[in-house]
Amino acid sequence: MKKWGLILSLLLVIGLTACGKSGQQAQPSAQLSPAHQTPAQTPAQTPDQTPGSAKENTSVSAEDIVLATTTSTQDSGLLDVLIPALETSLDHKVKIKVVAVGTGQAIQLGQDGNADVLLVHARKSEDEFMNKGYGTYAWDVMYNQFLLVGPKDDPAKVKSAFSAADAFERIAKAKAVFLSRGDNSGTHKKELSIWEMTNVKKPSGDWYKSVGQAMGATLQMAGQLNAYTLVDEATYLTHKEGLEMVYSGDKAMFNPYGIMIVKSTKKPGTAKQVVDFIVGSEGQKIIGDFGKDKYGKSIFVPNAKQR
Repeated sequence: MKKWGLILSLLLVIGLTACGKSGQQAQPSAQLSPAHQTPAQTPAQTPDQTPGSAKENTSVSAEDIVLATTTSTQDSGLLDVLIPALETSLDHKVKIKVVAVGTGQAIQLGQDGNADVLLVHARKSEDEFMNKGYGTYAWDVMYNQFLLVGPKDDPAKVKSAFSAADAFERIAKAKAVFLSRGDNSGTHKKELSIWEMTNVKKPSGDWYKSVGQAMGATLQMAGQLNAYTLVDEATYLTHKEGLEMVYSGDKAMFNPYGIMIVKSTKKPGTAKQVVDFIVGSEGQKIIGDFGKDKYGKSIFVPNAKQR
């Protein structure tokens, strides 16, 4: 019995030793995880250190000015000539960070204190911005007009319309495809104001498509779908996308642009320099000359006047 007891004791010791080794193997497995974070992987998990990250793209130095503006000023190419001249006038001591979004979003950036200067085109919203105390030093800058564009065969017979409201009603009656920017931009606000002038008021149905895109992208989609859309003159001239201008000239389609300083800016002096350049003789000449060589006419008509 003593012999069998000794054997059983030895087997018990061997078994406990084996279990102990298993437990010891589990610990190194858990400890390996940090070792797998190679130097190449760790920085990639930190967005701020990733080239092209949102933080890097939006970094603004103490002297930089954030200009929130509508997409038409960028899509038309105006800012490509205006901003370099502006930075030169400031001896390149200030960089202009352009944020091109719909007018509604640009104004919201101003209200939130995330922009220093606004260059937009929705007069009613601009006046509200100023009246609520968000802005100061507001000026008229330039104007052009909105155009109704569409397919060459003009299925809604818009070309013979006698007003902008009549043109819109013809599109609705024909249920011809109409693309709305649908993004609270100045163009979208203008479109909705024209629908309000019709008996339709609030368009809906498969023919009316809200795309939520910038002007250039909306125009491109309209071209692909043979659709009608409302577009500012500058973007249409630079991105026709196979569409024809089917209606223009109604005073309801007037398209004025305004510029103003965001009152909460931490750089009011520099922001004023930016506004003064754009409404001054050099800025107004650049605006008036823009497009003449290519289109035989000014894309924007300068009309600087302090409000």
